[in-house]
Amino acid sequence: MGARVGRLATADAADRPYLVPVCFASSGEHIYIALDAKPKSVAPARLKRVRNILANPHVSFLLDTYSDDWTRLSYVQVSGTAALAEPGSTHHTAAIPLLRDKYPQYLTMPIEREPVITITATSVHRWQSTPDGDRRGGNRSGLSFAALARGRHVVRRFKPDPVPRELVEATIEAARWAPSPHGAQSWRFVVLTQSALKERLSDAMAAEWRRNLEMDGGDREATEARARASHVRIMNTPVLVIPCLYLADLQVYPDRQRQEAEVTMAIQSLGAAIQNMLLSAYSLGLDTGWMCAPLFCPEVVASALDLAEGLIPHALIQMGWGSVDPPRRPHKPTNELIVMYD
Repeated sequence: MGARVGRLATADAADRPYLVPVCFASSGEHIYIALDAKPKSVAPARLKRVRNILANPHVSFLLDTYSDDWTRLSYVQVSGTAALAEPGSTHHTAAIPLLRDKYPQYLTMPIEREPVITITATSVHRWQSTPDGDRRGGNRSGLSFAALARGRHVVRRFKPDPVPRELVEATIEAARWAPSPHGAQSWRFVVLTQSALKERLSDAMAAEWRRNLEMDGGDREATEARARASHVRIMNTPVLVIPCLYLADLQVYPDRQRQEAEVTMAIQSLGAAIQNMLLSAYSLGLDTGWMCAPLFCPEVVASALDLAEGLIPHALIQMGWGSVDPPRRPHKPTNELIVMYD
């Protein structure tokens, strides 16, 4: 259950329903909901959901995915019984690290002092808009370009299904048609699918990240939680594509200004190639996420993967079939982006 928020439905002794969004974690057998320190009008023990559970333990719990691409609609509905796990109990002890690993905000909240709502499932109902036998996103090649551009967005959590090589290569085929300075195609792609290389990459970047955050005086516990989350993100992505800048074929100028402009053109071209790849992946039913970490430690990434000299890692593209459709950030309207139109 990788969703960031669920909906908990409870009812009082008179069967009057009550619905509230909640943060949660799952052990696989149980769902845990913290009584946390987010602003509330009453003490945690007096929350309506708590009073309802004490009066009537039967609950429903809903996880849903909405997208403007309706081939991605899905939900999971859990029916079960709920109880309060007090500090020191087996469920409470199991719940706290799961909740803190999932939500960095809980690292500084004293959630261990309050009971934890524990749901034991009695039935689970799943629905998704694609056929039951198809765990993938569905081909979107029939969508208009506008629908592809609007539909594509960053996804961070993926199903474990391996991605066929021909699909990955199809996205890179689209990338190679991007505009490039003098037609030089000053970029190359590294594709990772094996756990050993992913782990080597993750460990190397995490060590550099910790060093940078310690220089900045960051909180150590929060740093470690973010490092663990990044490790899980990398290891649980079926395919990682690392777009690299490759400057060997660029024109050479005797003056610094024109040479820097040449490199800037190559970087802009790399961005165009990545966008081609992302849109192609989305049209094929795949989901992607763009991670910028290699841009801050290109030498570390190149060394960890033993890349050939001249390859400069600029990004880390996650690729697979999304298991969670995250909320989208608002985009500025067109009239704010156009600053001059004569």
